Amino acid sequence: MSEHLKVVLVGLPGSGKSTFGRQLAQSLNFPFYDLDAMIEQKNQMKIPDIFSRMGEGKFREMESEMLAQALSYDRSFVLASGGGCPCFNDNMDLINSQAISVYLDVPLNDISDRLEGARIQNRPMFQGMEGGEIILKLKNLLAEREEYYNMAKIKLSGSDFSTELLISELIHQLRK
Repeated sequence: MSEHLKVVLVGLPGSGKSTFGRQLAQSLNFPFYDLDAMIEQKNQMKIPDIFSRMGEGKFREMESEMLAQALSYDRSFVLASGGGCPCFNDNMDLINSQAISVYLDVPLNDISDRLEGARIQNRPMFQGMEGGEIILKLKNLLAEREEYYNMAKIKLSGSDFSTELLISELIHQLRK
């Protein structure tokens, strides 16, 4: 790992990677990057459009390329990965070799509440779903992805964790 502190947040869609990531980056005075936003900017297309026009396989390829590019940056930063990012193309191994990974383990009911309504528009896998359907989908995703998320160096569990808590965990990791 380089002398720069690179923090990559992983977890289910709606777990708060982008929101918490921005707060953490601000607390550390680091730049914040959102992997999905980087992919959208590079391709001049929204994620749902990439999925529908090019398919998930092509999206995952783009995601892995963008992740490798971001991890090569010669500076400290906080990066919010996409929910599936750690689970494809050895991405979690790449993240752990070049950054400190943090799994945001948020209760499924909390995530479901966040995903309902207007915010669901940018999440192709939850389009047209409501409460119970969202929770069922989240349970299935968690069953598929949890082994990858659990490879993270730090795990924050619950519905309310603080940047201060994570910063103290990061300091502990750096001292190891």
